[in-house]
Amino acid sequence: MCLAIPAEVTELLPEQMARVSVDGVGKLVSVALLDDLSVGDYVVLHVGFALTRIDPDEARRTLALLGQLGAEVVA
Repeated sequence: MCLAIPAEVTELLPEQMARVSVDGVGKLVSVALLDDLSVGDYVVLHVGFALTRIDPDEARRTLALLGQLGAEVVA
């Protein structure tokens, strides 16, 4: 099973890398598969690679749903 999650690009780095934020948690990822990426874009992230851009509203809704799922598992 694969899980890809939305992440916001917070910093573009050399060598096709970027820092992203997943619900406030920072991570370094490869953006080699994407062109013309900008800080503030949302991407779908899977095993350290940004696969595609995603609409910011859709990204926020998906992160909210994932947060609800996590809260239900803990409860």
